[in-house]
Amino acid sequence: MAAPHPPRTDDHWWRDAVIYQVYPRSFADGDGDGIGDLAGARARLSHLADLGVDAVWFTPWYASPMVDGGYDVADYRAIDPAFGTLEEAEKLIAQAAEMGIRVIVDIVPNHVSDQHPWFRAAVEAGPGSPERELFHFRPGRGEHGELPPNDWPSQFAGPTWTRVPDGEWYLHLFTPEQPDLNWDHPAVRREHEDILRFWFERGVAGVRIDSAALLVKDPALADFQEGVDPHPYIDQDGLHDIYRSWRAIADEYGAVFVGEVWLPDAERFARYLRPDELHTAFNFTFLTSPWQPDRLRAAIDDTLAEHAPVGAPATWVLCNHDVTRTVTRYGREDTAFDFATKAFGTPTDLDLGTRRARAAALLTLALPGSVYLYQGEELGLPEAEVPRDRIQDPMHFRSGGTDPGRDGCRIPLPWNADAPHAGFGSRDEPWLPQPAGWAAYAVDRQSDDPESMLTLYRRALLLRRTEKGFGDGPLTWLPAPEGVLAFGRPHGLLCVVNLSAAPVELPQHERLLLCSGTLTSDGRLPADMAVWLRG
Repeated sequence: MAAPHPPRTDDHWWRDAVIYQVYPRSFADGDGDGIGDLAGARARLSHLADLGVDAVWFTPWYASPMVDGGYDVADYRAIDPAFGTLEEAEKLIAQAAEMGIRVIVDIVPNHVSDQHPWFRAAVEAGPGSPERELFHFRPGRGEHGELPPNDWPSQFAGPTWTRVPDGEWYLHLFTPEQPDLNWDHPAVRREHEDILRFWFERGVAGVRIDSAALLVKDPALADFQEGVDPHPYIDQDGLHDIYRSWRAIADEYGAVFVGEVWLPDAERFARYLRPDELHTAFNFTFLTSPWQPDRLRAAIDDTLAEHAPVGAPATWVLCNHDVTRTVTRYGREDTAFDFATKAFGTPTDLDLGTRRARAAALLTLALPGSVYLYQGEELGLPEAEVPRDRIQDPMHFRSGGTDPGRDGCRIPLPWNADAPHAGFGSRDEPWLPQPAGWAAYAVDRQSDDPESMLTLYRRALLLRRTEKGFGDGPLTWLPAPEGVLAFGRPHGLLCVVNLSAAPVELPQHERLLLCSGTLTSDGRLPADMAVWLRG
């Protein structure tokens, strides 16, 4: 059992919080049916308390056909029966709060499920109906309307338009089962404002906004032109009015937003973080950077520069439910991440990847701002290669079977090494198969190991909470040998990361707080390791 962490009580907790991401289907199975659920999550809240996180973000737990892992929502006010009930969600939120852990929920505003009552009514109502105005229905092109209304590229592989029996087409930037909403319609805006209030009334502390830059579309639905601004469906100016109205609601409840905003333009990215819009947005530049000192330093500098003009804190993340796990990625020849380069059978050195992932954990937790920690990263879980006949991710199928998809980072967690299914659930086989040897990563086994990844994370989060200099505030780069990142934080806190090929001397210091591994016999920092010092 880790030492207890004092609860956060300040209003600006989100500026330097450590937030744990839960993918409910794979976190913990309370009823033994092979699917993670809210009962399982409640039973494992003590793990999050021992770890020392400030908040937990749940990816969608709403009623859904689960075509895209719950991001195809059929009812935003109901919990999917596979996960439990609304009453259980309310108990979970309250129980987490009693343990000093805030809850953040995931809102998916760009699209709904094709089983959502609105879309089912729209298909039934026919062309020209008010019901269809809530979506993007259009006649097709060609002599008989047999061609899609435009040529927009998909966020997944495959087409962005699907034809219904009466001949009209509807827009979906993701799968056909996820029709895009028409955010120019006032009813769509009112509905989502009501959804926000619904969850804020139930005590959630914040909302993560899925695909936050995609909601508003060019009303003309003109053909896509590469390199021409503005993009017809990414970062349209009308988004900012939506988020200003949302911010006013959040401020009533003291709640916060984090947006999923993928934008290469730093100035336009920062617009989402103005004081009357979103509180924070995910930083994907850092996440996708390779394990190279120049690239990581540039990502850190660029991120801090993006946030500085609006005074918003940066967010740092190494992995999430869409991205190849850190241990595996950092053990590959190409240590960057790009959806376009994912492939089956990519070799990796797990020992090397684990060593680098441990160092990356200390690097990330020492940076200014908040940190998001994806479930299982604290256990050092590798990416699993899921058998082709067990893959469920639509990215795999829409690629024609060439993309392995995202299921490899969604394997159910191991809790107890000697229990059935490594303690994930007690009866049925998990919805995704756990690889051979998965039990070696179990929480109970790592809890007793002073050198484990879990122990490292627990120590790091405790120091981050109790030692001066961490969290929000300035960062100063320090002189360092080639291949080494060294920076100072307030109160003499130092972080050194050795990305070179040989051990390096540590800077002068009074105390060593934490090392990602073991120093050499003469006190030098080995390659692919990191250390926190008090200068």
